[in-house]
Amino acid sequence: MNASQKKVRLHYDEVAEIYDHRYDRKRGRSYYTHISRNVLGRLPKGVRLLDLGCGTGLFVNMYLAFGGDAVGLDISKGMIHQAQSRCRSSHFAVGTAEVLPFKNDSFDALSSLLAFSYLKNPNAMLCEASRVLRPGGAIAVVTLGKNLLTSGLPAIYAMGEAMKIRHVGMAYFGEKYYSEQEMKDLFSEVGFTDIEVRRCSFAHLNLIDPLFGIARKIEPFVERKLPYLAYNLVASGRKPESGN
Repeated sequence: MNASQKKVRLHYDEVAEIYDHRYDRKRGRSYYTHISRNVLGRLPKGVRLLDLGCGTGLFVNMYLAFGGDAVGLDISKGMIHQAQSRCRSSHFAVGTAEVLPFKNDSFDALSSLLAFSYLKNPNAMLCEASRVLRPGGAIAVVTLGKNLLTSGLPAIYAMGEAMKIRHVGMAYFGEKYYSEQEMKDLFSEVGFTDIEVRRCSFAHLNLIDPLFGIARKIEPFVERKLPYLAYNLVASGRKPESGN
C-alpha cells in the first residue's frame, strides 16, 4: 500500500462513525440518493454486484432492495465494520481497487461511487474490474467531474486538513477530476463497450440552505441543458461477451 492509499485509509478509519451524518441525513441523503439512482440505472438488477469503495454500505443496501446479492470492498477497516453492521447478510472485504481479491468472472455488475478520484492508477482498477466481471457484465462509476465549480476544491480540502477539521473528505488526497473524454478513453483502453458518460448532480450537499433547495429544483434542467455545471460524471460500460 502506497503513502496516498495509507492516507485515505487513515482518514476514513477516523471518520467511519460519522460518515452517515454526511451522506444519510437531509441534504446528504438527497445528494447520495440522486447519484445512486444514476448508477442503478446503468446496472442490471437482481444479479451479483461488486461495489468498490463501498464505504458504510449505503449503495449495497440500496442495490439489495432490487434482489440479487452484493459484495463490498473498501480500503478502510472502519468503513467495512459499519457496512457489515448495515448489511449483515452481505460479504465485505478490506482491500484496494487496483488489486482485487476475487476470482476471474465472479460478478455480473460492478459499481463505484465517489472513490474513483482517489485512484493513482485508474487503468489498473478498470483492468481488475474487467477481470472480475463475467462476459457481458456491466460497470458504472460516479466520480467528481472537471469544471469551474470543482477546480477550487483541492485548495479547500488542503485548508481543512491544515486546520485539522474532522469532516468526511476534508483532507487533500491529490484527487483527479475527470472530463467526459478522459473517462471514455479510460474505459475504451481497457476494452469496455457500450460506453456512456454523462454529468449529474448540480445540488451538491456542500451548498447551504436555501441554495441547496434552489439547486435541487433546477437540477433536472441543468443536467439536460447545462451539463457542464453538474459536479459529477457517471461513466458506464460493458465487458464484451466471450468471442467478441
